[in-house]
Amino acid sequence: MIETDILIIGAGPCGLFTVFEAGLLKMRCHLIDALPQAGGQLTEIYPKKPIYDIPGFPEVLAGELVDHLMKQAAPFKPGFTLGERADSIEKTDDGKFIVTGDRGTQHKAPVIAIAGGLGCFEPRKPPIANLAAFEDKGIEYIVRDPNFYKGKRVVISGGGDSALDWSIFLANGVAAGVTLVHRSKSFRGHPDSVQKVLDMAAAGKIALVTDAEVTGVAGSGKLDRVVISHQPEGVSEIETDHWLPLFGLSPKLGPIAAWGLNIDKNSIEVNTFDYSTNVPGIYAIGDINTYPGKLKLILCGFHEATLMVQSAFKRIYPDKNYVLKYTTVNGVTGF
Repeated sequence: MIETDILIIGAGPCGLFTVFEAGLLKMRCHLIDALPQAGGQLTEIYPKKPIYDIPGFPEVLAGELVDHLMKQAAPFKPGFTLGERADSIEKTDDGKFIVTGDRGTQHKAPVIAIAGGLGCFEPRKPPIANLAAFEDKGIEYIVRDPNFYKGKRVVISGGGDSALDWSIFLANGVAAGVTLVHRSKSFRGHPDSVQKVLDMAAAGKIALVTDAEVTGVAGSGKLDRVVISHQPEGVSEIETDHWLPLFGLSPKLGPIAAWGLNIDKNSIEVNTFDYSTNVPGIYAIGDINTYPGKLKLILCGFHEATLMVQSAFKRIYPDKNYVLKYTTVNGVTGF
């Protein structure tokens, strides 16, 4: 059995930053994540996507941010159980929790910090009968490495930030050609991204097809064309090497939903004083929690982690007086 001070469920950016903040208070952390590597969505979904709202980084790639967070946490020697989902939880006689993973690994801690991002997520798939036959054979729901599309013809479907951002990125010297298909003339993404797509379409860098959707896929062993139904022009086919239906993710809490926590629309309700849940000793930070005024930003998750570990310290060491020490004065020392 693995024992630690704070058991963090989710090894995304908020979970990794929790290791640093807890380490400053001399508390050890262990992280569980269903993904095979640390980083959460930043590593799994968009490692090459630039992020602009992290303090001190005018621009940083998602994967690079994870590298920095891992380096920042390293002095505090966190443990990791990767590729295993947190499954069941029980309370012990000494007031601690035992969390068992779906592969049987047991973890024991007095404090649990749920930092699971969107939880267990699955891509939203279009209702096309033979879709599964071409998955990973020309149909991908996540862009893990943009260089994979170097010199290829790519069709992207969607009207949100992901579809817009990857259309812009791949059309700038990566793919041989990019076609963006959206069922409406209006988009849900950031206005700046929408304008960039419109400008690139006007310049001939992106083939923009609106009031349309991909309704069929075909190929011999591998995808080589998609069927597009367009209003009012009817049905047509486009030859392509890859189709990226980027319709977002469907978040699910998974087994955590049965842990007795107060849940509101797949999110865990917390007290903003310290981001504690209704179960004493269990906290929730980052995208997985909800409260009035909640913003799903990495920056906000960092703030939540910082306040949460202060409360965790008082819970683990009720008889110790903690005095805030600034890292600019004391530096950062590990265990």
